[in-house]
Amino acid sequence: MEQVLLMGNEAIAMGAIRAGVAVVTGYPGTPSTEILETVARKNPGNIYVEWSVNEKSALEVAAGAAYAGLRTMVTMKQVGLNVASDPLMSLAYIGVEGGMVIVVADDPGPISSQTEQDTRHFASFAKLPVFDPSSPEEAYQMIDDAFAYSEEYKTPVLFRPTTRVCHGSASIVLEPAQAASSACAFVKNPKWTIFPRLSYEKHLQIEARRPILEADFSSYLCNILTGSGKKGIATGGISYAYTCEAIQVLKECRQRENDVQKNSSDIDYKLFKVSTPHPFPVKLALEFLSGLDEVLVIEELDPVIEKELIFLCGQYHLPVKVFGKLTGHTPQAGENSIEIARKAITKFLKKPNQDEDCRLNLSTLNAKHEDINNKEECIAEEDQQTVEVIQPERQPALPVRPSVLCAGCPHRASFYAVKKAMKGKKAVFSGDIGCYTLGNASPLEMVDTCLCMGAGITIAQGLHRAEPNTVNFAFIGDSTFFHTGIAGVINAVYNETDIVLIILDNSTTAMTGHQPHPGTGKTMMGNIAEKISIPAVLQALGVKQITTCNPLNLKQAVAAVQDAAVVRGVSAVIFEYPCIAIAKPGPQFTVDTGKCSGCKRCIKELGCPAITWKVDKAEIDSALCYGCSLCTQVCSFAAIGGEQV
Repeated sequence: MEQVLLMGNEAIAMGAIRAGVAVVTGYPGTPSTEILETVARKNPGNIYVEWSVNEKSALEVAAGAAYAGLRTMVTMKQVGLNVASDPLMSLAYIGVEGGMVIVVADDPGPISSQTEQDTRHFASFAKLPVFDPSSPEEAYQMIDDAFAYSEEYKTPVLFRPTTRVCHGSASIVLEPAQAASSACAFVKNPKWTIFPRLSYEKHLQIEARRPILEADFSSYLCNILTGSGKKGIATGGISYAYTCEAIQVLKECRQRENDVQKNSSDIDYKLFKVSTPHPFPVKLALEFLSGLDEVLVIEELDPVIEKELIFLCGQYHLPVKVFGKLTGHTPQAGENSIEIARKAITKFLKKPNQDEDCRLNLSTLNAKHEDINNKEECIAEEDQQTVEVIQPERQPALPVRPSVLCAGCPHRASFYAVKKAMKGKKAVFSGDIGCYTLGNASPLEMVDTCLCMGAGITIAQGLHRAEPNTVNFAFIGDSTFFHTGIAGVINAVYNETDIVLIILDNSTTAMTGHQPHPGTGKTMMGNIAEKISIPAVLQALGVKQITTCNPLNLKQAVAAVQDAAVVRGVSAVIFEYPCIAIAKPGPQFTVDTGKCSGCKRCIKELGCPAITWKVDKAEIDSALCYGCSLCTQVCSFAAIGGEQV
């Protein structure tokens, strides 16, 4: 093993390499930048590293690779997480297969940022675990733990170093690196496609996971409880290092005083180090609070640990006074320092605090808590009585009616064309948010992933890094392309990623009520605007091959997809046909029962709600048929009559 002097960011990078990270993405931003740069510089040759066009794209590319089982890491600064919050919130529900660590460097001060926002709040908001290292040495070790927890619980994990951890230096003993994780291959599963019902079930699973993680973190080696006494100090992150140094200085001063006065007295206190502020290590925290009269909390930036302890005191009726940012005993903004910690600790340990206005009156809090409980019990009793009186007769469950693409929807033709073109080939189809998300349903089954707006393009890039021999498709609508798709295309072109982009242009924002967008040539005020050309945008971005065609011309559409699939780099097929809600219907089609063989191909392959089964023949419902003609091109027996496109 080798011992070297490393900056904290370098230590995080080397720790990730040791942990077997396979894909690292990010966007530069102080104080996080050197993490990704170090991985690139120290790359043993088997790690894919990219600067993405923004934090959202970086997170989505890494997520795609993590779906396939690779260990991935994303780097950014705290305000960058605002940009990545859309995929982050959805990914918390979807989960991952390989370990995924999102390193978000906070900037107390702030020294080089717009805000002092605290990433620990994002962990609570997204219901994700977060690790908070207190030194470069601990960051080196802890990043491996973050990957392990991510894989154990199948969830992305946040990692929150602050500026002084990122830019401080320490002597690190480098341990032998593990082999980079290898993809198990992406396994198609409905869980990768986010839908309201799935999200509801996932939310319940996440809530059920929280107490399990709380118990697990209570025995985590980096959450430490030491000492004894009636006073306690709780801290975490770099503030733990400041606290330890401040206590050491205080002890030395006390020792000198004792030597002069010829007496002996020691500083009695409990010290609670919180390295995983969410989910909070509740069992260990209660052990810390047991027997205490007062607690001083020292942390950066917001009173996260402080509020957790106050909550536990209220929940368990513990007569403990909690001091910190909320009471004005520690600074409410900016960085901490050894001097700040020393002053606060000296005042806290020397004598009881006399400032009643700043003291947390827990007796009042407990009285209110009991009063609320009593009221809730009364209300619950009244509700129970009411329920017993007006309990309605049990009704049968409503039948399940899954959403489907409309009859005549051009997206059905687009999906079917891609499916036919890729028959017999290994391909993954990444979808997006819109009507076309419904392409995941049987019999099309053409949406393998769906995370958030614009993510299909970047998820496909991450999957390509895991399985470069698979053809990776990305479906996106015209409105979503303008919303957040363009950045993903830039990312693919810039990083030379092989993907096939399928743009489903139905000339409107269909799912939400047919609102205009930049490609429609009309504003919300009804004014005629400059129509933004999607092919022109793609050409300007450097897309190598762009084909525009009508998806309802099946032969032409299949050929266009086959041509695009063999292009290296980014290729695009734009399927242009208006949504049925803004276009006039074509001539309706009927089934010639004399020619129909009853093979059900039109039903089994298309899933059009206008085509039904009657006795032993297919039948087209004239009330639903929109005259798209796709079924006429699928039928092998020319049994469906009407005018073809």
